[in-house]
Amino acid sequence: MAPSAIDNPSPSQQEFVDPNELRTTFSLAMSAMYKKEVPLYGDLIKIVQSVNEEALRNSADPKITAMRNGNLASERLDLERHGAIRLGTPHELQTVRRIFAIIGLYPVGYYDLSPAGLPMHATCFRPTTTAALSRNPFRVFTTLLRPDLLKDAQSKDLALDLLSQRSIFSPELVRLLDAAERQNHRLRPDEASAFVRESMKTFGWRPIAAASKDVYQKLKDEHPILADVACFQSAHINHLTPRTLDIAAAQERMRIEGLRVKERIEGPPPRKCPVLLRQTSFLALEESTHFPSDRGLEEGCHKARFGEIEERGAAVTDRGRALYDELLNETMRQISACPRYLDASQKDKILVDTFARFPDNWDDLRRQGLVYFDYSLGASAKEATIPLNPSVDDLISRGVLVAVPITYEDFLPMSAAGIFQSNLGNDTTAKNDTITSFSDHFGFQQNLGCAVTDLDTAYAMAQDASLRKCALELGMVEDALL
Repeated sequence: MAPSAIDNPSPSQQEFVDPNELRTTFSLAMSAMYKKEVPLYGDLIKIVQSVNEEALRNSADPKITAMRNGNLASERLDLERHGAIRLGTPHELQTVRRIFAIIGLYPVGYYDLSPAGLPMHATCFRPTTTAALSRNPFRVFTTLLRPDLLKDAQSKDLALDLLSQRSIFSPELVRLLDAAERQNHRLRPDEASAFVRESMKTFGWRPIAAASKDVYQKLKDEHPILADVACFQSAHINHLTPRTLDIAAAQERMRIEGLRVKERIEGPPPRKCPVLLRQTSFLALEESTHFPSDRGLEEGCHKARFGEIEERGAAVTDRGRALYDELLNETMRQISACPRYLDASQKDKILVDTFARFPDNWDDLRRQGLVYFDYSLGASAKEATIPLNPSVDDLISRGVLVAVPITYEDFLPMSAAGIFQSNLGNDTTAKNDTITSFSDHFGFQQNLGCAVTDLDTAYAMAQDASLRKCALELGMVEDALL
């Protein structure tokens, strides 16, 4: 008797791994690898977990609790990480895009880092739906080298020659990418295990450099980023960041534990109603490196990988971001204009004083259209009589609607630059005159091979979707609350 289709299922009938589950497997494998490569990362995780437990016990503002912990039934906080990698060529960027698509990560936002003296631009690969973010919001901040911004022709040619010779993706990984794309970006269990294993080879540290010590030093002298990207044989993750609920407490605990901590926390000042993103790190480690030479391998060292932590606040609207940028620029202007040296506490005071103009009350932030909110039905929704053409404010005041700030899932280019600069081993602010600064959003998308999702559009769509859902649940026309 001939075998049935049930006995021998066709490829389309065979089970594929859920991208959300594969994303968690992938991120846990990366975390385990990074902990092995950078043991201090394990200490950092313990500090963050301890601080988070205390913050959860002491949290007072229900909106902050909801924003930070609303998805913790799925253990989001314990899983939440963002990695950062630096790539050298469009081919590498396009291949990384293919890798991340399999685990449900897509490019969101364009970041120009050249104004901070860094010859790079970037995007964030992350989940884009509320459901996927609630499962595991793993993100990878991915920068691409911009050799066209470098003014030293010899250094640029050396870097491009090194990058043209390297291959950071194993043949097996490329085979799996091809297979996944024939299967609608999905993998079967045996393929998924091999995919994670081969991907870690791309993102792990390889201590034998691809360039001689002299070439490495020349590129480092031109710009430390240039040496970190071009002189190694993998796109090694340079940090893997857990989310803390109290970054000031975590920074102080890091100091107590003896970690060499960044002088200042990047981002907005501390607020009752946190917005956007605050970040800090322990400083980059000096790692043993071997450089090829005529005599074999020559010992040396490299410094680029560090331990970062982040505290996430609410996503701001275009209007909110314009106000944030205005206040940040004013803060930087005041600091630059000061005739004397300012320590970290003095700089932070200027930041706090300047940001007093940014409302620090959830109702004000919502009414002034400065922050995005997720809306749901409140306790009074079932008994309430809904008038014709009700306003959102009125429904909130009557307990029919509840508004919770939407968590900011993305990054701040100046904060990222500040973290990078403090961990490169050189004063990269002095490198501003070695590169030309201009944005190239279109060029980045060409190198990526697709468009990047606009940040504001993503949050606006999430807010509008929640209002449409509420309207339908209240028996109204879908667009009634927009």
